[in-house]
Amino acid sequence: MDVLSNISLKNLNTFGVPSIAKNFIEIREEKILTNLYRKGYFQQKFLILGGGSNMLFTKDFDGTVIKVANTGIQHFIEGSHIFVTAAGGEVWNDLVWYCIEHNFPGLENMALIPGTVGASPVQNIGAYGTELMHVFYSCRAFDTRTGEFKTFTNKECAFTYRDSIFKSKYKGRFIILSVTYRLHLHAKLNTSYGAIESELKQRGITAPTIKDVAEVVSHIRVEKLPDPSTIGNAGSFFKNPIIPNQQLNDLLLRHPTLVFYPVGNNESKVAAGWLIEQAGWKGKEIGEVAVWKNQALVLTNKGEATGQAIFDVSTRIIESVFQEFGIKLEREVNIF
Repeated sequence: MDVLSNISLKNLNTFGVPSIAKNFIEIREEKILTNLYRKGYFQQKFLILGGGSNMLFTKDFDGTVIKVANTGIQHFIEGSHIFVTAAGGEVWNDLVWYCIEHNFPGLENMALIPGTVGASPVQNIGAYGTELMHVFYSCRAFDTRTGEFKTFTNKECAFTYRDSIFKSKYKGRFIILSVTYRLHLHAKLNTSYGAIESELKQRGITAPTIKDVAEVVSHIRVEKLPDPSTIGNAGSFFKNPIIPNQQLNDLLLRHPTLVFYPVGNNESKVAAGWLIEQAGWKGKEIGEVAVWKNQALVLTNKGEATGQAIFDVSTRIIESVFQEFGIKLEREVNIF
């Protein structure tokens, strides 16, 4: 078990902001977690790190950063269902393409989402009309309080929009080591969300395959979102807010072009990117921080931004949108 000291996290977070971890450990085998527990590491300050794609470091981390780095994907078929299990350290997009190559539908709309498999249940990732909660079966996790391993079912995860029990009641407590997804051999393609249908039509595809959908989704994401390998960012910085339909109707009277999606229970999801753009932030630059020119949901590091500077800009955006629309945006990115 190699415990490293004073390790830079700049290349381990997709914002590319500077931060130093007092201690750093990579987890490739489960037994390492048991050793860490016995040595008391989990009784001190620690942070679980996957792909670093959904976090913003605003300062150095005075504790132990534990990077989940185990790998492996396997599957079995039972009747009309496919059960795919992937290690927590696997890159999410690699899992998506594993399923596409085996012709397993269900994950294609979530192609190119940055991050690792282990992070996928934490915030119930989703894109283009598909959410993890609809394909999640179970996950195996390590309890840092008891030193035991536990399996969580879909119901036990208490999924809601961009949320789960791992972000609320059990925030920071469990380390997710593997996730099992239940896919359906004959699942219907979902092409009605966003620009998928129009892009398929433009390509002359009338009978799309899951590979077609994944390629189109990847193309749309690349068009709209900056590549973290060249421009520091964490994807969507804010959640799309869900508001009562009564509030929505009032807003539509003043803003008839407001982008929204009904979600049931007399509520609707409003496009946070639209709100931010209308408040005048799209493409705006403040020092080394910029709001992405093609998608106002994304904050970027032009090269030398600190995490605190990015956080401060996000605060100004939240205040601006609330003043304009009476809606308080929530950050989707975890702040440290």
